[in-house]
Amino acid sequence: MRVDGRENNQLRNIKFTHNFTKHALGSVLVEFGDTKVIVTASVDLKKPKWMAEDDERGWVTAEYSLLPASTNTRCRREREKVSGRTHEIQRLIGRSLRACVDLSKMPKMTITIDADVIQADGGTRTASICGGFLALRDAVNKLIDSGDLAENPIIEPVGAVSIGIVDGEIKLDLNYEEDSHARVDSNVVLTKSGKIVDFQTTSEGEPYEYEKMLELFAVAKSGIDKIIGMY
Repeated sequence: MRVDGRENNQLRNIKFTHNFTKHALGSVLVEFGDTKVIVTASVDLKKPKWMAEDDERGWVTAEYSLLPASTNTRCRREREKVSGRTHEIQRLIGRSLRACVDLSKMPKMTITIDADVIQADGGTRTASICGGFLALRDAVNKLIDSGDLAENPIIEPVGAVSIGIVDGEIKLDLNYEEDSHARVDSNVVLTKSGKIVDFQTTSEGEPYEYEKMLELFAVAKSGIDKIIGMY
């Protein structure tokens, strides 16, 4: 039994609150236990400036931020230059969401997903991906209704979860205390059909066995299946 009373293969209490903010085309408050993230989707009816002139695709990108009081000690706002960690997470969120859309079906359009962590207790990047998909889907539905999109570009849902080996046992959906003591730390991003978008697994101490990697993935997939089932 874990510190919060969960079984090793049990997710935290998860909640998605849609239309959480007024102005964003899509907005979701994501709660994974004590981790809470506001995720919004904003739309610009033009493609990114860096895209070639003859490229008719659209684009999905992401920005991520820890708000100052989201952690135990105040974290500084990254006003001028984002940290390497923030840059890595932003790229992961954007890459994960682009994996589930056909960019050719959203021509000359940019959708930006903003993930702002208001309370952090582990798994902020995976919670941001799950909320990011829902905010993206809500925005796409409104764009279809308004006539700005002729067809739905979403191929299939995507979900994500953290998992690791803590005190010699595989544990799903790590909170901060578990994550900080994990021997092996992993973030898994999958589509609904089980295709791998990202499977990043790192040993923080001694190397781990191949069989453990397969078990980590299997438990993570079962968790992601449950998360996507909540969509």
